[in-house]
Amino acid sequence: MNTPASTTEPVVDTEFARRWLETATAAVTREADRLTELDSPIGDADHGANMRRGFTAARDAVAKEPPDTPGRLLVRVGRELISTVGGASGPLYGTLLRRTGKALGEAATATPEQLGDALRAGVDAVAQLGGAAPGDKTMLDALVPATEALAFALDAGAGLAEALAAARSAADEGAAATVPMLARKGRASYLGERSVGHQDPGATSAALLVAALASAAGAATGDAR
Repeated sequence: MNTPASTTEPVVDTEFARRWLETATAAVTREADRLTELDSPIGDADHGANMRRGFTAARDAVAKEPPDTPGRLLVRVGRELISTVGGASGPLYGTLLRRTGKALGEAATATPEQLGDALRAGVDAVAQLGGAAPGDKTMLDALVPATEALAFALDAGAGLAEALAAARSAADEGAAATVPMLARKGRASYLGERSVGHQDPGATSAALLVAALASAAGAATGDAR
């Protein structure tokens, strides 16, 4: 983690946010059937379709009227998700992105540390809205370890691309860790012990969005995995 940032380190600007949105939309579309499959035994079997509809609408809205700062772009995406994604996912993901965008403010660029702080503000807002915490088998089980890994990596001297790669790994591990958990929030909680043994679809889609951030950063360094 002590590798100095390269001269090709990505800049957190509007173009970075656009790359994230394009990558996230592609990932959600590609994984929509899997998300719905995960949602079938413990939810309404519509998470993949809902997320695909929401991100497609957000991408189209941003293309029609392009925001000129990364913060405004995220706020715009959040608004679209709230208005187009059904169930609890729309308000939760909408809050995540709106609060992150507002935390970035009106600046044309942000430092990696400012991005990390803004993501933390967005995750905290999701926790407050849903009344959930890590271990409840929700999207927070991917988002919280991701933001913690990002902050740890940046504090250790990593550049943005490396730090977001660490966040991606933490989010993936967090989503996988929901399999043995007992759901304590949302529709899955109604199933009690029957919720055990299933990966949470919200944590899985959250990990996709974190992975899209890492890809957006990697694209600037020639490592867009």
